[in-house]
Amino acid sequence: MRIAIVSGNAEGPTELNAFDNALYEAKIGDVNLIKVSSMLEANTKIEKLPKLKAGSMVNCVLSSIVSSNPGENLTACVAVAIGDELGCAVEVDGIDKDPEDLKDEATKMVKYMMDKRNVKINELIVEEAHHTVKNIGSAIAAVIYITDDILEE
Repeated sequence: MRIAIVSGNAEGPTELNAFDNALYEAKIGDVNLIKVSSMLEANTKIEKLPKLKAGSMVNCVLSSIVSSNPGENLTACVAVAIGDELGCAVEVDGIDKDPEDLKDEATKMVKYMMDKRNVKINELIVEEAHHTVKNIGSAIAAVIYITDDILEE
């Protein structure tokens, strides 16, 4: 299994447009995202996000937050833990919360999931996006499941 971890943040004229713009900034704005739960195959490989085929159906673990309250600080965060037997991914988001606290929360959750399954963590990555709302803003972080059928040729 191959994954990419991406993040983005943006403003837009509506909440939907701000979310879409954040996806576009993360280079996943031209695909259909399908939220999945949090499991990864054994020894999953993390790669740089390749160019995706527009309109593709793409599995992901997605953290997203949007607000139309100027001055609010948005954070979206994902954490990934990979072991020899399997891996796990989690998402968390918050408004006006300390980004370090959200990163710690995501890390604790993914470590717990791996501990519960008695899987030793070989690699742990946390990715977050921050945004201070000017008018209407969004932040996203995502784990993208990469398959050959979604790659642009």
